[in-house]
Amino acid sequence: MTPRPHRIAIAPSGFKESLSAARVAEAIAAGVRRVIPDADLDLIPLVDGGEGTAEALALAGGGRLVPCTATGPVGDPVASHFALLGGPGPLTAVVEMAAVAGLALVPPDRRHPGATTTYGVGELIRAALDAGARRILVGCGDSGTSDGGAGALQALGARLTDRHGRELRPGGGALHELEHIDPAGLDPRLAGTELLVACNPYNVLCGKRGVARVFGPQKGATPAEVELLSAGLERLAAVLTRDLLPAFAPRAAAPVDLRTAPGTGASGGLGAGLASVGARLLPRYDVLLDGLDLDARLARADFVITAEGALDHQTVRGKIPAEVARRAQAAGVPVLVLAGTIGPGAQDVRAVGVDAYSAILPAPMTLVEAIGRSGEFLADATERAMRIMALGTRLAPVAA
Repeated sequence: MTPRPHRIAIAPSGFKESLSAARVAEAIAAGVRRVIPDADLDLIPLVDGGEGTAEALALAGGGRLVPCTATGPVGDPVASHFALLGGPGPLTAVVEMAAVAGLALVPPDRRHPGATTTYGVGELIRAALDAGARRILVGCGDSGTSDGGAGALQALGARLTDRHGRELRPGGGALHELEHIDPAGLDPRLAGTELLVACNPYNVLCGKRGVARVFGPQKGATPAEVELLSAGLERLAAVLTRDLLPAFAPRAAAPVDLRTAPGTGASGGLGAGLASVGARLLPRYDVLLDGLDLDARLARADFVITAEGALDHQTVRGKIPAEVARRAQAAGVPVLVLAGTIGPGAQDVRAVGVDAYSAILPAPMTLVEAIGRSGEFLADATERAMRIMALGTRLAPVAA
């Protein structure tokens, strides 16, 4: 009996500011083929709502990207896009918040989350409405903002004012001054549009695990700024609940606690802002993996390789490697994670089904060099991992 080729599923996320998920998968595949040329590889690049989501869903759904210009996170115009999907039913658009308010669009010397805005997200939603979309999926991830979606609401027509009736300036740093939200100017098409937000349900707006405290420092906030942002988001939640939520509550399946409901902290609180105008906050993988048949594809594999830019304590809180490992573990398939860097808490991934993990960098180097050569390093790291496996197991033939 001729042994069949080994089946390896390659299901990675992208590496932020470096490689798309598709390019990560291709680099890993190249490393595997150096060791097992006849391997049966199933490339399953995955997105989590962040960078690359609109393009990936357009490709998977027979759609197309629509280029446009919108307001970037620091207030300057940026080249952006949204996707229009194919298929039956109402025309569906995908708005990827990272394409207009992502951290990659914030210059390192301007990373002040108290000043960055989601205004461009609202502009993309309006552009999707102009294109005829009546179902809009907003992908949350890789954000450079902490304004609770205030900017997006302003772009959609709401007026956010202080106690003097003045329009609030952009950014989460001004939210503690918020006194009133006037919904009269909100785009009326929102009432007839299904607005869905694909988000990490672990992220909440307020409290000890509130988004400002968890992600503010990553976006450049000092300890004092974190506290200011936290206070501002608390104020925003209270005013949204008083001034906006009652008008849209009949559309919601159940009342939403904008402070602590799962996903309200997505993308610096964008989840809460959109929920206040009737958006449904959905666990991102329930939405983004639909149509990929991921469970069956992982179950058919003998081995799974996944990857992400940084493996640390956040990975188990809804990142792609943890989701892949959880699903593969249910099918009894072993999992290897390759990561750009390995940080504190990485060992926690073993509890969700990861059998081994490894960093890809061969030596200390600058971030610029690591980003520029990440594809090369991924292929080399994959080859090293496969040769170590071959040394230990001799990759015994698998019965057909």
